[in-house]
Amino acid sequence: MNNTQITALVIIILYMIAAALIGLAVSNKKKKKAEKQSNEDFLMAGKSLGPLVLAGTLFAANTGGASTTGVATNVYSQGLSASWYVIAAGIGFILVSFIAPYFRRTQANTVPEIIKMRYGKPAHIITAITSILALFMATGAQIIATATIINVVTGLAFDKAAIISTIIVIIYTMGGGLASVAAANIIHVLFITVGMAISMFIIVNNDAVGGFSALFEKARAMSSANPDLNLLSMTKVGIPTILGYIAMYFMTFPTGQEIVQTYCSAKDSVSAKLGSVIAGLLSAAYAIVPAIIGLVGYTCIDGFAAGPQKNALAQTTITFAPAWVAGIILASIVAATMSSAAGNMLGTATMFTNDIFRPYINKGVKDDKKEVLVSRVAMLVVGLVGLVVALTNSNIISVMMSAFALRSAGPFAAFICGIFYKGVTKRAGFVSIIAGTIVAAIWIYGLGTPWGLSAMVPGGIVAFIVIFLVSAIDRKNGVEPAEMLNLD
Repeated sequence: MNNTQITALVIIILYMIAAALIGLAVSNKKKKKAEKQSNEDFLMAGKSLGPLVLAGTLFAANTGGASTTGVATNVYSQGLSASWYVIAAGIGFILVSFIAPYFRRTQANTVPEIIKMRYGKPAHIITAITSILALFMATGAQIIATATIINVVTGLAFDKAAIISTIIVIIYTMGGGLASVAAANIIHVLFITVGMAISMFIIVNNDAVGGFSALFEKARAMSSANPDLNLLSMTKVGIPTILGYIAMYFMTFPTGQEIVQTYCSAKDSVSAKLGSVIAGLLSAAYAIVPAIIGLVGYTCIDGFAAGPQKNALAQTTITFAPAWVAGIILASIVAATMSSAAGNMLGTATMFTNDIFRPYINKGVKDDKKEVLVSRVAMLVVGLVGLVVALTNSNIISVMMSAFALRSAGPFAAFICGIFYKGVTKRAGFVSIIAGTIVAAIWIYGLGTPWGLSAMVPGGIVAFIVIFLVSAIDRKNGVEPAEMLNLD
């Protein structure tokens, strides 16, 4: 290891230790304030998040490995249009802000719980299972990103780096639940946005890069010599893919437990709405940063333009940034991945305790002490399963897209109709969840995602058609609509 790698490693280690200590400190503080911590306090921060903390938690939970290392890697095949993956998330947050207050007003803690309120037990069980499986995959994607950074900085084998990353995230998340994650996310957001943005300018102005003008000129020359690259294009990813990204986020945010859990933890409906808008603006502004860093790598590192490099962001940072800057930007990526992994673990634990353990294993009996223990065990399990996913996959964005589609294509129509549509029936909700999920699976694994269009689009369309059609048939046959949710 050279001096740059050693310095960067020290900063990353200090950052990861600090994040874990914050989780433990918040946990201890809560224990001193109350002899008995309820499971809702542990997993939902007592439903007390204001708009700024909520925005930071939303942004940090969504800005993970795919939004950093994944975007930088995809600059090879998509040019700067790779940034649309994150821009679309910003648009998604803003669109969801119009319905975010309703999440808080349901007084629920999980997506499956909201589904159960309107459609009953069968829809509840299938939604809980698909949502938990999706979060296993999403956690694995974050471990891939963190392990990639450690691998580049230290030369440590990827599998060993993945194991270390998993242990740190488990400790950090289990320390204090959502309250500790939300507190640490303020630091994460500063590192991710300010730290990476400043680092981007330093990297671009390195003598070997020559500034933005020189960078873009080199990129144009390389693209002219090899038209398949087209590194500066903002549309190469394709309009169907861009629209698919936007649809994907608009559908996955209202059905993704790690996101809905944050909305439901807002202190009121206004905080939920405002926090969502702030998170959207922050995401859209940040999107170009990892893309520019990836562009530097493919343009200025010999041999990089021969194919996609999953370590493009990390290697570019080590090559062109001073040691302390490299440490900051790589710590930023660790911040992003840790936040997302923590959100996934909390989401899984919340769904397991609320939607499986309490109603079906503990026979409906609420036992806070037992549920906090079960929640922590669930976090450990999702971390270990995520590690297995990380060790058997390598494409971060591919893993995330599959996870998003399989958890959201089916439940989205049922979720939206469950809140707003008076005429929906219980059977229609259940059938639409099954139909949308099957179509999404066929679109991904049977057809290979045609035109680059997210599977959530065809899956969601089919789910909406089915839910309205089956509801109409049921009502015609005398079946009463499902009881409306209480949103007071």
